[in-house]
Amino acid sequence: MSLLQILSEISFNIGASSMLIVNASASGFSLVELFSRADWIVKSIMIGLAVASVWSWAIIIDKSINFHLLKKRATNFEETFWSGRTLDELAEGLAGDTRDPMGRVFTAAMREFKESQNNPRSNDVGGTRERIDRVMGLVVNRELAKAERGQTVLATVGSASVFVGLLGTVWGIINTFRAIDLAGNVDVLTIIPGIMEALFATALGLVAAIPAVIFYNKFSTDLDRYAGRLDGYTDELSAILSRKIGKGG
Repeated sequence: MSLLQILSEISFNIGASSMLIVNASASGFSLVELFSRADWIVKSIMIGLAVASVWSWAIIIDKSINFHLLKKRATNFEETFWSGRTLDELAEGLAGDTRDPMGRVFTAAMREFKESQNNPRSNDVGGTRERIDRVMGLVVNRELAKAERGQTVLATVGSASVFVGLLGTVWGIINTFRAIDLAGNVDVLTIIPGIMEALFATALGLVAAIPAVIFYNKFSTDLDRYAGRLDGYTDELSAILSRKIGKGG
């Protein structure tokens, strides 16, 4: 057989395989068809990845809104706090307004400060400072724990979805080999369904994992910055109250 005949035979086989793939695609290998033809294990994996993706996006949207509000309220509170008013005037003006974590820190510190002043037996200046710092620390930890909610879910989805998708990929390939064994020959139409199921599971895993990882890193950075901002305010308030305590109120 000449070289020209060999090349012609290869071209014919490639063309025939391409036509089979086109016909197979036209016959209904849509996403819905892939899901309906998959076995229960692959279906469970696909459903789990879809639920994880929706769950992570719900958390992403919620935390994006929350961090935006935290930054906005912190800026407004700092402007009010450094407006030149006394602590008593600020305490009266901020009474009942505890939407911002900084406001809750301020309210808790002022409550402890006033209780120490109203208690005639509380003359220990060092003890008063320690109690105020402890109260503010508890409030800060509680507020940061609230802001951190959902981070664990994003981390889990980002790390586990890839491996779950890989499990679907492996199972799809196993189904492909099983179909080849039952058919007794290697046919493009025999291979396509299992391979497409495998690729579809992998794609769903990546769709769930990639946004979760990206926004987990973003929210972790935002949380660290806000924690530094909150700790800085706490230190400033502690210094102001310490001077006030040292002067006898």
